[in-house]
Amino acid sequence: MASSMICGVALLGLSAPQASAAAAADANSGEVSEIVVTGTRIPSPNLTSIAPVTTIGNADIKAQGVTRIEDITNSLPQVFAGQGSSITNGATGAATVNLRGLGPNRTLVLIDNRRLMPGDPTNSLTVAADLNFVPSALVERVDVLTGGASATYGADAVAGVVNFVMMKNFEGVRLDAQYSGYQHDNNNSTGQTALKTAAATAIIPSQFAIPGNLWEGEGSEVSFVIGVNAPDGKGNVTAYATYRQNNAILEGDRDFSACTLATTAAGFGCSGSGTAYPARVGSFLVDPTTFNTFRPRVATDVFNFGPANFFVRPDERYNLGAFAHYEVAPWATAYMDAMFMDDLSTAQIASGGIFASTFSVNCANPFLTAQEKGLLVPTAATGGGTCATNPAGIFTGTVSRRLLPSEQTGRLTQFRHTDYRIVLGMKGDLGKNWNYDGYMQYGSVEVQNRQSGNFDTTRINQSLNAVTGPTGAPICNPTGNPDPGCVPINIFSSALISPAAINFLSINSFNSGNITERVVSLAFTGKLGDYGIKSAWANDGVGVAFGAEYRREHLDTVADFLANNGLVNGNGGANPPVNGGFDVYELFGEARVPLISDMPFAKDVSLELGYRFSDYSSIGDTNTYKVAGEWEVIDGLRFRAGYNRAVRAPNVQELFAPQNVVLDGTQDPCAGLAANAAANAAKIANCANLFHLTTAQVLAIEANPANQYNGQIGGNPNLKPEISDTYTAGVVWRPAFVPGLDVSVDYFDIKIDQFISRIGANLELNQCLATGSPTFCNLVHRDANGSLFLTNNGFVQDTTLNTGSLKTTGVDLNVNYRTGLDKIGLGDNGSVAVNLVGTWLDTLITQPLPGGPSYDCAGLYGTICSGNPAVNGAPSPRWRHKASLTWNTPYAYGDWFKSLSLRAQWRYFGKVSLDAYDANPQLNNAALQFPVEKNLSAQNYIDLTANFTVHNNLNFRVGVNNVFDKDPPLVGSNLPGTTGNGNTFPQVYDALGRFVFVGLTADF
Repeated sequence: MASSMICGVALLGLSAPQASAAAAADANSGEVSEIVVTGTRIPSPNLTSIAPVTTIGNADIKAQGVTRIEDITNSLPQVFAGQGSSITNGATGAATVNLRGLGPNRTLVLIDNRRLMPGDPTNSLTVAADLNFVPSALVERVDVLTGGASATYGADAVAGVVNFVMMKNFEGVRLDAQYSGYQHDNNNSTGQTALKTAAATAIIPSQFAIPGNLWEGEGSEVSFVIGVNAPDGKGNVTAYATYRQNNAILEGDRDFSACTLATTAAGFGCSGSGTAYPARVGSFLVDPTTFNTFRPRVATDVFNFGPANFFVRPDERYNLGAFAHYEVAPWATAYMDAMFMDDLSTAQIASGGIFASTFSVNCANPFLTAQEKGLLVPTAATGGGTCATNPAGIFTGTVSRRLLPSEQTGRLTQFRHTDYRIVLGMKGDLGKNWNYDGYMQYGSVEVQNRQSGNFDTTRINQSLNAVTGPTGAPICNPTGNPDPGCVPINIFSSALISPAAINFLSINSFNSGNITERVVSLAFTGKLGDYGIKSAWANDGVGVAFGAEYRREHLDTVADFLANNGLVNGNGGANPPVNGGFDVYELFGEARVPLISDMPFAKDVSLELGYRFSDYSSIGDTNTYKVAGEWEVIDGLRFRAGYNRAVRAPNVQELFAPQNVVLDGTQDPCAGLAANAAANAAKIANCANLFHLTTAQVLAIEANPANQYNGQIGGNPNLKPEISDTYTAGVVWRPAFVPGLDVSVDYFDIKIDQFISRIGANLELNQCLATGSPTFCNLVHRDANGSLFLTNNGFVQDTTLNTGSLKTTGVDLNVNYRTGLDKIGLGDNGSVAVNLVGTWLDTLITQPLPGGPSYDCAGLYGTICSGNPAVNGAPSPRWRHKASLTWNTPYAYGDWFKSLSLRAQWRYFGKVSLDAYDANPQLNNAALQFPVEKNLSAQNYIDLTANFTVHNNLNFRVGVNNVFDKDPPLVGSNLPGTTGNGNTFPQVYDALGRFVFVGLTADF
């Protein structure tokens, strides 16, 4: 495929010094090398691009000191955070990139201009490419292309393209090593006040301990690269091996995340999970002062699950690979890419136990005391009364008991990803004006996940059904056919559960998956000028590219019996198998048409056209196309504009995943109203009317203190493709009177129709209550308790659909400036380089249903605007930028010390406001309006880096990111459970403190 030849960059993507260096190299060589721009297959000899491209170079990557590619991409203002290392509850072990806040599945990721295979097969949100596969030490640069590019690259390039260009043609030996860690001073007054207040009344005050100042989260990465040229100069082999290891950081190690915050009108306070310690039985709690009597359960009887959660997951990764090419004939160069990754990451969340749900306890249970039996009411079907008067009765109701750290550690999930990618191809020239590129590519992702620390739901029922045995000791009731080795559990009259009972109840659960991608591609590119096909007013002829491509994807996931049947207690649902695939045949073509050259006010006028026809086995035919043009008025002033029609075909998970009840929403407006019934009278009446409940039934609906509610999700084989239209228009200015200055301003307008997503449980509930519409209310299924979380019979139906539309508009700004200090009167003190990349977000509009109302999340955050990771799980500020100033000094000490450069970077993330305060009725929610969360203030981060070379071949770097150790903005009740962690958005804000790193690159 000719896109494999896209090895250059646009002028916009290059900083001024890079562009100057490239031009100088061409001048010195006496020939002009052809550069192909990301976003088109057509060769472009003048380093220009019609489509806006932003580039991050290798030097910038090293200057930031990060070893995770997701941290590099997340720093760009065009990128909204997706899956990554700071996601724990809901993690998949993968890392994704989300351009424009339109969803990671709508961003196409390439390696050397060829598609990177899909990522984690176990989740429809992370079928998107896994960035962990890309070794940061081998990345030469990253090109980010704005807007639809399906005509060039095929499906998924809806929001844009992220292209990782790898280091090749290396000769010699390179060793690169880096050590890093986080230093943080815990002095957050909000967090410490909440902890002190909670500890004063807590059942276990030690759960709310205030951490001290810390150095932790150490990480290291070592890479080894060796490259050899062929003796005849016709080829090269570059091989690499890398190892990366990062240690964990707990939420309990930060004072602002050491307890899970809830929000009230008075501010933040510690909250937690209703599955607490000691045990809950019905509306009672085992009294922690006696451990053998019941007392009424109150709202503060919750468990602080925050401290045990990982703020950063520990991670260990190995990468191996090689890039090779050899000219076997003047017209044929064979090439091969081979890449391998083995990545192990572990997520930890709070200890397990018996999670709040409906269980049965026999009244003859010998662990029940007389006082407790006198309070428990058996079901009417088993005789009613009390357990004291009806020993043959059975109590059925909500039962829960959290394990203490002394009883069992937190719940662990190990994610192991083993990925392979092999490319075999041949390319070459077919005479003066034509060349070809054909290749075969195979990519495979194998996932093995292991979960521990949970109880078996079936065995919980068996252990709760205890009777007195022949010897007088409690045993599991034989009439219940318990599993061999059943041990009864005492949560009624003992402070601790016996180790034997925990061993019987505890289980390990496994699931695995595999996804494969096969690509076969052949493309031809040519120049038609010698055939007379050119404009009479242009110097160059028409350039064309055309070809064909075949792609097949297949996905298969399986789980053990327990996970498959939803018997892993506390997992939030079953994990049914998924199996399916699709293939696609494609034809494509592009043309670049120079119209005018070297005329007054028309230095260069060109047109770019593209078309792709695709035939999918899953959805039928699609057509994508593009029209773009540029007008260079005079040297240094160029206008450009383009239109792209793009598509995204549904992935295998979206097509074939079975319907399943899992944790989905973060609110139930009808829950927890009894505490203030008079003030909530209107809402109580509305809930009763819409869900056909009595007032008493509404008042009995419990709120989940952890803000986790059930949703029924699943695939849909009748999905249609998403259709996207992208308009871009911009100007590139390189004024001659300011040498070294390069400015570009580009407007983007992207709209996606028929977008594939879930509507969202929160939105469905809010719209039901606001409008009473059966369209929304019929999706809400409450269980016998009226609950949406106590049993899997209560849920909001939120399956995958072709919903309404997504739209975003805004402006990108790129500024590069480089000059010698002597030119501005500061003497012979080296040079400075200034870079600014910023994005103004004008609109980010979601229309949940075709023809229905819409809402705009630009400048907002909250449970709706940041609560759908399939689209955007992050705040959406109006303005974001990254600016840097680099001073390349002339100072040296012989060959022992030279090339000293100092760099300062300013990262800015604008203010966002809570969506619940927005006037739009789709967003406005008085129940979630809290003054302390109304606005998250703008965040400014300063990073400093120094680089220097010792004895020619040893380059050292040292740096500090977030120099001033700024704490992140805090969110309580409005923090989405899937994308938030530690009372903030850690994939967006610097949540861990100062990041300090030191690195060495040694060349031999």
